[in-house]
Amino acid sequence: MTFSRKSGVLLHPTSLPSSYGIGTIGKSAFEFIDWLESAGQSLWQILPLGPTGYGDSPYASFSTFAGNPLLIDLDLLVEKGWALKSDVKPADYISKTGSVDFGSVVWWKLPVLKKTARYFLDNATKEDLDLYKNFSKEKSYWLESYAVFMSIKEFYDKKAQEEKPLDSRWCYYWPEELASCKSDAVSQWKKEHKEEIEVLKVIQFFFDVQWNSLKNYANSKGIKIIGDIPIFVAGDSSDVWANQSLFMLDERGRPTCVAGVPPDYFSAEGQLWGNPLYDWDAMKKDGYSWWIKRIKRIFELTDVLRIDHFRGFEAYWSVPAGEKTAINGKWIKGPGIDLFKAIKRKLGDLPVIAEDLGVITDEVKALRDECGFPGMKVLQFAFSVEEAREHGMVNYFLPHMYNTDNCVVYTGTHDNDTMQGWLMNLNDEQLCLVSSYLTGKELSVEKSKALVKSGELRKMMIKTVIASTAVFAIIPLQDIAGTGNEGRMNTPSTTGTNWTWRADKKAFSEANAKELLFISKLYGRNLD
Repeated sequence: MTFSRKSGVLLHPTSLPSSYGIGTIGKSAFEFIDWLESAGQSLWQILPLGPTGYGDSPYASFSTFAGNPLLIDLDLLVEKGWALKSDVKPADYISKTGSVDFGSVVWWKLPVLKKTARYFLDNATKEDLDLYKNFSKEKSYWLESYAVFMSIKEFYDKKAQEEKPLDSRWCYYWPEELASCKSDAVSQWKKEHKEEIEVLKVIQFFFDVQWNSLKNYANSKGIKIIGDIPIFVAGDSSDVWANQSLFMLDERGRPTCVAGVPPDYFSAEGQLWGNPLYDWDAMKKDGYSWWIKRIKRIFELTDVLRIDHFRGFEAYWSVPAGEKTAINGKWIKGPGIDLFKAIKRKLGDLPVIAEDLGVITDEVKALRDECGFPGMKVLQFAFSVEEAREHGMVNYFLPHMYNTDNCVVYTGTHDNDTMQGWLMNLNDEQLCLVSSYLTGKELSVEKSKALVKSGELRKMMIKTVIASTAVFAIIPLQDIAGTGNEGRMNTPSTTGTNWTWRADKKAFSEANAKELLFISKLYGRNLD
């Protein structure tokens, strides 16, 4: 798949302004697309769209196929006649501005969505009900298992909260027949909980209708949406529950080994992610059908796909279940090119970005290149004082060191500090290294700090990324707006305040759009 020279903005919909406590895919999302168009941008990158669980991370979803109900816009439901305005009035404790309080939003919004779904089933026109029935039939390959899983989970979560189990994943506290996804037990549950299951399906229909409308609007403006999926799925998900033979699990559905990364310079214990690992031999036997369905679904929702932790397809770090750290893991060979050949046979050439950050071996690079996928560059990773002392500015994250244009460059990602926050926290030596590279002059600490304070150094970083040879250049909205580290989206290996940042309307100013438009035109972005 050939990529053309483009630039765009990274912003997850939850970070859009809204009076309902969290960004949605309603009016503010359409206005954001208009702003992108005025800024001459043709890419909008988002994070995974799935329903989030504990920790609110979009990379730990209850389903890799479903949409996040919290993104549904209630005003649009009222406009369509699918909800009553009196039913969607936000509670007094829902904040109109500032960070997302996921606990409050979930507590208020999910019951509201269920009420509107019941209203829809009782009051929608025949035409709208037919649309829902068609959606339900077309998406049954994931929708049915997701709705059943969530209905069981909601029921037993209440019990789990009362009993406070050590681990609240379904495989530890559901009745054995349901935890093992036995067909008889599941069929009986579906009969007894028909209404709850139907309501959950309708909520997914709401999401699908709204998202498709938004995507079509973006495409009509010449803007493509870059989606994102993690290589692994959450253990607490319908994906694992309904497909237990495709994962490394015991007879009750508990993982026998889990995902992570080995000890490195940044962590002496490695990182223990805890995701169940795929049984790649079992997946290969049925032609990787689950993965093909997963990729097909994400391309229904987006135009381009970024796959997180691409290196895991070449080899992944397997840690025995029950370990407290990732130290005792080992490398296991992944499916390699065989998986991507199977996907290509079924779905054709697809525009995929390989997240190839971290310690990447020659074998991973060879797999990426054989697939033809662009890798990633992050400008924040480019400024090593130790390397510069010994070798000069030769870090391969620096634009002048790119040996190919088949890459995607970012000022930073959702896992980085904002550019302004990062610059303000550099030590004097590293700050002078950055300012020297960007200005071509040897500046004093005082002059370098003045450039940071004025925002000029941040703007130079953006210009450098857009001017690079990389096929795509992506800038987080926080970096365009000059947001400090209060705008950081995620700090890896921490919980509490991640994923909560919400943009102020001032970020979408005409001045910001004009600056971005000028730089993008100057360096030949978005010409087609």
